[in-house]
Amino acid sequence: MQTSAAIRETTRVATREPNRYAGLDHLRALAIIIVFVFHYAMFGHPAGLSEHLGSWGWTGVDLFFVLSGFLIGGQLFAKISRDQPVSYGEFYFKRSLRILPAYFVVLALYILFPGFKERSELPPLWRMFTFTQNFGLDITKEGAFSHAWSLCIEEQFYLVLPLMIIGLGAIHAHKKAVWILPALFLFGFAIRTWIWYDILPKQESFGKAYYRYIYYPTWSRLDGLLAGVALSAFYYFKPESWQRLTRQGNRILLIALALIAGAWFIAHDDHQYEMRGAIFGYPAIAIGYGALVLAALSPTSILYRYSSRITKMIATLSYSIYLTHKQLIHLTHEFLSPRGISNDSYTSFWISTAVAFLGGWLLHLVVEKPFLRLRDRWLARRKTAATQTLPGAERASRA
Repeated sequence: MQTSAAIRETTRVATREPNRYAGLDHLRALAIIIVFVFHYAMFGHPAGLSEHLGSWGWTGVDLFFVLSGFLIGGQLFAKISRDQPVSYGEFYFKRSLRILPAYFVVLALYILFPGFKERSELPPLWRMFTFTQNFGLDITKEGAFSHAWSLCIEEQFYLVLPLMIIGLGAIHAHKKAVWILPALFLFGFAIRTWIWYDILPKQESFGKAYYRYIYYPTWSRLDGLLAGVALSAFYYFKPESWQRLTRQGNRILLIALALIAGAWFIAHDDHQYEMRGAIFGYPAIAIGYGALVLAALSPTSILYRYSSRITKMIATLSYSIYLTHKQLIHLTHEFLSPRGISNDSYTSFWISTAVAFLGGWLLHLVVEKPFLRLRDRWLARRKTAATQTLPGAERASRA
């Protein structure tokens, strides 16, 4: 049996393999594509588009949640698993330069150019700056930049997760942490059940209340993030079990597809707004996508073994595309409609798709990429400075 140190070394070496995250690139590309198609239907769409991929596209956000939970959890668990101190300042610095610059540039476009708005009005700016837009959101009145609700949940999650780890360390309760994830998972069931039976029946408009109390709030949409964090904890704290399980990558992929199909029967189309979809749909989707991420991380899986420049490029641009795609679809339709190209034509769809990807590429190139380079340079200088302060023997051992 491998020692713990040997397993950790195997894991460390594995992270340097060129295809290590190829599977995750495929999934990130899939997520942004189905989200794009789902949102496109709001502006007019070709016949049949919404009834197929588009009707399930709203779950692309849940796939993003699972991916974020795994990657962000890994930034913390990687050091904890090696008994190394976690720099929470560094963690927040990295997340800030990854998320905030592009977000605030897009928000500035909304503020400076009224025509940039794809729907009604922005929520109050204090909500946009504090990432609390998702609480009490009424898209009939504050529909502009409404897709930032998912970003609010992730930012709130990024804030709470490190604080939770710090708190567990302060009371020496790390061994009890294993119970927190399932407890939070059950909390989601409980609060959605309470909202369904006690809150929604008292509201005048079911549709508006459903989105305000179940679809958008953090308390009922943690399932995907928790699934991702659980995968990350499994990867770093149970490496032997992880290695045994991921030898069956393609079998896990088939199981994942079966789980996603089951989730589809629970929550697709109008079932999303029924009791079974509102209470059981979100955890079913999280589990299905969690299994899909596990398959993508399995070295024997087809998702892991085959990389693609196309999916890698789409994955790289996914955040910038997500921030701008609804606005650019709206602007493209505003330009094409007076010229005789109807919103429900495939010509309009493909032109809008090209414009959205071009806009995402431009935002990535001009804003996102420079700040990521700044982040990487700062972290490299910090690492070099820290290494130079170590005693000679310890410095040599880390070289």
